Amino acid sequence: MAFTAHPEEVARLRRAVRVHLAAWGLDGQVDTAQLCVSELVSNVVTHAGTGTPGSLVLSEHEGRLRVEVHDPDTRALPTLVDAEIDAEGGRGMTLVAALADRWGVQLYEDRKVTWCEFTVEGSSEPTTPDGAPSVERAEALLDVYATLKPPACSYDRESGRVRRRVEEESVIDMVTDLLHRLRAHGGDVDRVLDCAQSRLEGAGLPLSP
Repeated sequence: MAFTAHPEEVARLRRAVRVHLAAWGLDGQVDTAQLCVSELVSNVVTHAGTGTPGSLVLSEHEGRLRVEVHDPDTRALPTLVDAEIDAEGGRGMTLVAALADRWGVQLYEDRKVTWCEFTVEGSSEPTTPDGAPSVERAEALLDVYATLKPPACSYDRESGRVRRRVEEESVIDMVTDLLHRLRAHGGDVDRVLDCAQSRLEGAGLPLSP
């Protein structure tokens, strides 16, 4: 997920972490991962400078959750600092080191990657109370998609009629983007739409009147 280094971006990236990990069934990792993302992104804002382009990468493989923050400043390297008690800063990487199983920095010609990893306690398929995992997956995907759009286009499930209209537009945008990608890679859009309609009709939810 791309971002521009501003203090306001931290909250948006924390939300993205929450919805991604919830979609993966890793709710138990949310608080720790959010704290580390806050510190790593704040380091970019403080040391690389406001307005610096960056990206956040989350991945889970073989029982380990990995958080990466990429930025183009290869001079400002994160370090552990023995901060004084009354110091206003300097504890960021110390906190990351305390929370993560391990962390490090990788340098490339055009960027650096600051990363940390956690052992995953366990994962489970997210489900809704009525036992419909497809609905839960759709909710998670829609939340993730909303984080990729400008704040004015995001939605709040508690905002009533306005929310429903914006949510419908978000679904249309997401489906359209997926179909554009499918067609760009040689996929059969008509066949996919027919299959989707058949599945909805099989679930008692026709795609069109």
